[in-house]
Amino acid sequence: MKTLWLITAIIVAAIRLPAQTSTESNNMVLVGHNDLNGNGDGGEGLVIQQWDSGQRILYLAHEGQKACLSIVDVTHPENPVLINQLPSPAPGITRCNSLGLSGSVLVIANQALKKGEKTAGLWVLDVSNFDRIRNAKRLEDLELSFFDTSGPNSRGVHCVWFVDGEFAHLTTGAADFDPTNPNDDQFYMIVDLRDPRHPREVGRWWYPGTRKGDACLPECLPKRHPKFDDGYRPHQTEVWPDHPDRAYVAYIDGGAFILDISGLAEVKAGRARSFAPNVVGHTTFSPPYPAWTHTFQPIFSRGVALVSDEDTQDNCKDAPKLVWLLDIRAETNPMVIDTAPLHANDGDLCTRGGRFGAHNLHPNFPSSTSANLKNTTVASWFNGGVRIFHIVDGPKGVANAPPHLEEIGFYIPTAPPKNPTATSQINHAIVDENGLIYANDRFTGGLYILRYTGPVPMD
Repeated sequence: MKTLWLITAIIVAAIRLPAQTSTESNNMVLVGHNDLNGNGDGGEGLVIQQWDSGQRILYLAHEGQKACLSIVDVTHPENPVLINQLPSPAPGITRCNSLGLSGSVLVIANQALKKGEKTAGLWVLDVSNFDRIRNAKRLEDLELSFFDTSGPNSRGVHCVWFVDGEFAHLTTGAADFDPTNPNDDQFYMIVDLRDPRHPREVGRWWYPGTRKGDACLPECLPKRHPKFDDGYRPHQTEVWPDHPDRAYVAYIDGGAFILDISGLAEVKAGRARSFAPNVVGHTTFSPPYPAWTHTFQPIFSRGVALVSDEDTQDNCKDAPKLVWLLDIRAETNPMVIDTAPLHANDGDLCTRGGRFGAHNLHPNFPSSTSANLKNTTVASWFNGGVRIFHIVDGPKGVANAPPHLEEIGFYIPTAPPKNPTATSQINHAIVDENGLIYANDRFTGGLYILRYTGPVPMD
């Protein structure tokens, strides 16, 4: 009997039944799904390209080191079709976590698992010809150029922002960057892509004290996080063509920075070869919260910004990871005025498996295929699914009453097959100009296309 019990226990452990056995949702429905041919590990890059023929192509960057780029026809969102999938340029070594698209130029981040591994940097691809895209076997088949940022202390490019067809904004290391702490191996770099076959660096900024040789050392060495030292390095930088003199930089353990990048205009005009950004405003969330500032996204028309943390530990070991609402009207003093609400049962999600907490926000790309949300954000929440938050004005009659966040919808998929966490792990989400939400799972779930159905506008 004891032997039979032991065998049964081993079988149950091996099967590991999913913790999420059914979909949970409010004001959201599933429109379409594609498991990406068994390579369902979506990263942090999703963007849609509209063709004159009416065809709509979604480019999806992958999380792991096997597949790099999935190319999906989403012309009929109820039936997304995988038309091509390109492998990592160095399988088992580099991953393609992030991407950006402007016109027919697609850029893809390439980051190595370890410092010093080659080759890591930024791929610049030509996606102007559909047949070439469909028939490509590797990134090199579409290559315009490769901007190498590998080096002895560099893993290459983790994240890229490219929306204006001219300049790419990177989170990267470099061959000449020697950090004072090994966790601070990446910084903010601006790359000129006006000639996409010949990219060149035109500016960089790093947290003072994180590079050996900084004049402010040793007094400016940043204080390390006592429990989760994830580094003083940027994650995502966002720059908008209608506000070209500002960069909004989420700097992980360093908080959120507003940088003056007005010197880029001198580069653009040909009056300077390079420039150095300067700090305008800065805010931090740790202590008392556990840091990991991931995304800093302004909503200019309201004078506010949304900031997301990233949960990086399973089972809420680094909780809480939140979405913050900031008042940025006085940009030298960004101020927290609210956080996105949690569910009453979110404590249960901490025990289901995998990560639970905030991650990416819909990036509000300034393109014809992206929603420009002014009162709402759509957030990925790992095993908490996709969550939609609306910015609600303060009470009428109260002068300068700050707005607050209310949730208006969510969608948690059933745990996908073979997901190692036994839960879904929604990694990223974007919203198109028609209000459809495209989200991907971090491990095996692939692409989900969702529709919001609630009464409050997702605007």
